[in-house]
Amino acid sequence: MKLTTEQQLNRLVSELLKDLAEDNLAIFAGAGLSVPAGFVSWSELLRPIAEELELEVERETDLVALAQYHCNSNLANRGKLNQLLINELSDDAEVTSNHKILAKLPISTYWTTNYDRLIEKALAEAGKLPDTKHRIKQLSFTKRGRDAVVYKMHGDIEHPDEAVLTKDDYENYHVRMQPFINALSGDLVSKTFLFLGFSFTDPNLDYILSRVRVAYSTDQRQHFCIQRIIVAEAGEEQADTEYRERKQELFIQDLLRFGIKTILVSDYSEITEILQKLEWAYRRRTVFLSGAAHEYGQWPSSEAENFIYSLAKDIAALDFRIVSGFGLGVGSSVITGVLEHVYMSGKRLDSDQLILRPFPQSQIGSRSIAEIWHEYRTDMISYSGIVIFLFGNKLKNDEVVLSDGLIKEYEIAKANNLLLLPVGATEYATREIYSTLMKEGYFDSAEFPVHARKYIDQLGDANADLSTIKKAVIDLLKSLK
Repeated sequence: MKLTTEQQLNRLVSELLKDLAEDNLAIFAGAGLSVPAGFVSWSELLRPIAEELELEVERETDLVALAQYHCNSNLANRGKLNQLLINELSDDAEVTSNHKILAKLPISTYWTTNYDRLIEKALAEAGKLPDTKHRIKQLSFTKRGRDAVVYKMHGDIEHPDEAVLTKDDYENYHVRMQPFINALSGDLVSKTFLFLGFSFTDPNLDYILSRVRVAYSTDQRQHFCIQRIIVAEAGEEQADTEYRERKQELFIQDLLRFGIKTILVSDYSEITEILQKLEWAYRRRTVFLSGAAHEYGQWPSSEAENFIYSLAKDIAALDFRIVSGFGLGVGSSVITGVLEHVYMSGKRLDSDQLILRPFPQSQIGSRSIAEIWHEYRTDMISYSGIVIFLFGNKLKNDEVVLSDGLIKEYEIAKANNLLLLPVGATEYATREIYSTLMKEGYFDSAEFPVHARKYIDQLGDANADLSTIKKAVIDLLKSLK
């Protein structure tokens, strides 16, 4: 087997991005996604059980049967299994980088066989409201204002006695949990799944995938999974390595029966890199308009405000999402421009078009207003992939000075590797940023197409009129899409 090439990875990101934009991307999380948070794998979880049965967990391939053997030897009592779940999975672990990236993306459907609450915690930390389903009765209720549904088909750590663990649980699943089977079958037909940290040894998923395959035959939806390529273990005989490689090759071919294409990586850390590429590609569709203006230099306020309004409107028309912090002399015009585009297009305004983060104007609690503003700026910028800087001045002690807030937003954006587009022609702090980046050769990087250089030059042309500047910004954005 060969590793997935960079070109193939780019195609994967491109395909996932399309599904993401249409809310058709779903995640199926297996135990491997939670291991980096410090949670044990299935085999490690059952190690004490295996030792009690005088078995070696390394030699066991059917861990569900192992759990069943324990129950059989304890007269169907699974109390120790329940306690193991509580001991190993109840810790308030920090969410992983992968969880954080996924939570920031507009993914509204998660399926998992995990009992932990890392997905829910990551969503909450990203400011989203998860609607968790681990019981049949929960399927018929919808949490108001939810941002994502988390289907925990094998149960939740808070209810270990209901967790699907043993052969008895799996054998009864299609009867006891039929609504979950129906729900997952429907999502497998209508959404593109990305399987992460999943080994495909789960009997329930195998049953559901088989049902979908039989029903839709060659018309199945394309799904993806990421797996690590087989490599020789320390001290392993070459023949044993080749045997495992052959098994992986056959397994990958078998997954194609279910419409699941495998992406092979050399190390699981590459999953994070792939998700980061997806996040970055998605964020490049979001523009943060950073600006502050007590005055507008050579232009009357009416002309400058109309420029900002029409610029925001045209950016929205390119299907970019806009983030605004309601900056002085800029924010209201940005909002008006986006609103006009949305309503004229017959759409409904939501966070897919505009994200507003008005700054609090008074200190609350013991934290300083400067600390709170820094967090606000960091949060706004975290949604974006591109930042456009406009003007950048404020009134201080009856004197117009450069806006330190805009400069701080520039510093945060640069530190987070966002694409920086200062419209230097609007002068003030933005002129300084433009001049600095020109001296650094920033616009000569591979991020900017060669033909885009003329637009960049126009951004800094002090003699250009506002319509020319606006056209340069729009043309530059088009070249970067």
